[in-house]
Amino acid sequence: MIIVDEALHQREAAGNPIRVALSGAGFAAQGLILQLMRPTPGIRLSVIANRTMATISQVLANLEIDDFVVVEDEDGLGAALAADRLAVTTDPVLAASAPGTDVLVDATGEVEHAARVVLAGIEAHKHIVLVNAELDATLGPILKTKADAAGVILTDMDGDQPGVLMNLMRQVKTFGFRPVLLGNIKSLLDYYRTPETQAEFARNVWQRPKMITSFADGSKIAFEMATVANGTGFGVMTRGMYGPRCSRVEEAQDVFDHDQLINGPGYVDYILGAEPSFGVFVMGYNDEKWMRRYMKVYKMGEGPLYTFYVPSHIGPLETPVTIARAALFGDAAMTPLGAPVTDVVAYAKKELQPGDILDGIGGFTVYGIMENSPQARAEDLVPEGLTDQCVVVRPVAKDQPLTMADIEVPAGSVGWGLWREQCGYQEWR
Repeated sequence: MIIVDEALHQREAAGNPIRVALSGAGFAAQGLILQLMRPTPGIRLSVIANRTMATISQVLANLEIDDFVVVEDEDGLGAALAADRLAVTTDPVLAASAPGTDVLVDATGEVEHAARVVLAGIEAHKHIVLVNAELDATLGPILKTKADAAGVILTDMDGDQPGVLMNLMRQVKTFGFRPVLLGNIKSLLDYYRTPETQAEFARNVWQRPKMITSFADGSKIAFEMATVANGTGFGVMTRGMYGPRCSRVEEAQDVFDHDQLINGPGYVDYILGAEPSFGVFVMGYNDEKWMRRYMKVYKMGEGPLYTFYVPSHIGPLETPVTIARAALFGDAAMTPLGAPVTDVVAYAKKELQPGDILDGIGGFTVYGIMENSPQARAEDLVPEGLTDQCVVVRPVAKDQPLTMADIEVPAGSVGWGLWREQCGYQEWR
């Protein structure tokens, strides 16, 4: 953090701040706008893009930002940037390729739309910061391949559970422990929540009902932990993860099978109902005599498994650190290692009939379950992140996984094309 802070101040002093384009104007994006308009030394927010200008205008009014210019084309964008004015546009692809910007941040929580924007950013040689676990878990591996080829960084954000977990895992390894379980903490799980049941709660926390539904129905934690799995090589012990219930994070080491953890290759999972509810944890293994003695003195337990945790994460408020890591040091908070390790597959939230149109993540039709990628491919399971606007072609019972034979995918979908490339498919099966 000190190195990042010093480097940013040096960029500020040199009059050469990192310039950022942002796609999205929802809750997460607003937090980042708030941070970057303070201003943050060494970083400038140059462009904000959202598909509806009314939303951008309302967001900027709420944040009391009135110094901006609306742009519609490359000439207008270039003029705004040359004048060092904040530009806003309804064309995210235009923003993604903005001349003179260094980093593109996608904070939309979408997959199909974000895939198009991120591809444009990579082609324009911008570093990519994803405030978007849904995209990362679904298409992160192929996007990372394309980012590598373009010589840019693709990274998940600091401040969300995947990035916080990766930072904690690195710390635990440095301490001399072998990470065996990377864990999230969830307060509620109900597969059948919908935008209707979550509407009031969503209003109270200033977010979209579909996003809040994805938290409640388990999709969001599946996407977060799939991002972690793909960035570490750790898989799941069982489809959907175990998710045992306990009251405190310190009890995590008591609710998982020790032999499975110690003798396994490393896993991701979560605990349900535990405090602190916004935290994450890593279970580390060390059976050395002297290490166990020290850990006992420091009230970390008898061992050889120990639970390390961070009690909170503050999402987009930490994203400037990720921007700096990517632009200044070529460093990623978390990024896919290679081929997918796990998938988030779609399960029917209700009985589905031919002709039904799926409404994607956090909707009325499907919820997401995590599965190891080899098994997901063997069963030809459908990725939840790409279900929006897919048409059901044969009946699917409630709580059954959808297979590729059950759906017809939207014509011309960039996301489905990338997913096919990521899986190595030459044609649809």
